[in-house]
Amino acid sequence: METSYKKAGVDIEAGNKAVDSIKDLVKGTFAKNVLTGIGGFGGCYQFDFFDYEEPVLVSSADGVGTKLIVANLMNRHDTVGQCLVNHCTNDILCTGATPLYFLDYVGTGKLEQNIFHEIISGLTKACKENNCSLIGGETAEMPGIYQTKDYDLVGTITGIVDKKHILADRVKKHDVLIGLKSSGLHTNGYSLARTVLFEKHQVTDYVEEIGMTIGEALLAIHRSYLHPVKPLLKKSGLHAISHVTGGGIIGNTKRVVPENLQLNVNWNAWEWLPIFKYIQKLGHISHQEMGQVFNLGIGLILVAAPESVDEFIESLKLAGEESTIIGEVI
Repeated sequence: METSYKKAGVDIEAGNKAVDSIKDLVKGTFAKNVLTGIGGFGGCYQFDFFDYEEPVLVSSADGVGTKLIVANLMNRHDTVGQCLVNHCTNDILCTGATPLYFLDYVGTGKLEQNIFHEIISGLTKACKENNCSLIGGETAEMPGIYQTKDYDLVGTITGIVDKKHILADRVKKHDVLIGLKSSGLHTNGYSLARTVLFEKHQVTDYVEEIGMTIGEALLAIHRSYLHPVKPLLKKSGLHAISHVTGGGIIGNTKRVVPENLQLNVNWNAWEWLPIFKYIQKLGHISHQEMGQVFNLGIGLILVAAPESVDEFIESLKLAGEESTIIGEVI
């Protein structure tokens, strides 16, 4: 019997068709700086640095984690791409950088064109919302590594910041922590959440206490904070930004605080989102564990000089962003 790559589980023709099907979506994200199309060996991006005295490129890479399991269970794949781009955007925002371009990687057991199209539609939607060009990526069929319907989704973002505006080594005693709301779990804590929730529920179960199905709550899109925070990036009173991901509020915010200083968080300053209350109740999880794993409803923290707090809160309010003072640096 004749053996072929396709019979071994890798369909080159299907891969080519999948890439062709998303070319228009991807081109829709291109800024005038993008010099190459999709399908080459590398993406080329020409940038005008005239607006910067000392331009610094900032890059970050991340994935969506086991949120992808929920996407498969819900058979909905258009949101995880948005989560990925927004997550990466928030990460470089913590340095003061804004996005230029994005690269994605999709690894799967078997390339399903409709699923692939949904994933890319989410990526392109978020890229456009974050003024970021999707200039390339990689799609790999790897039967034996992934089960048939499994896939992994990873991205790399590159942004830019003027050297004098890099958010580093600014935090001082008495700085104030301003918390911005999350939309849910974002992209962290899913292994614990699934362990607790799926012991009792199916993804389609509607839960009165959270006001939606389990699947809807778990697929809530990871927010991007770029637009409300961007007007503050060049303000001298902005000393640091913390993106609350794995490790929670303390674990992430202490990354931007000098070792001789500590965080004093007022845990009663805001109300947890219903999904976190429900996970804690169902799993009998301690407050300490919840705080180490989840964002608890605060997705981004601005560390600000006390005299700038009112100005920042007003600026955020004008951008439609509700914020809360959640503590201070001591």
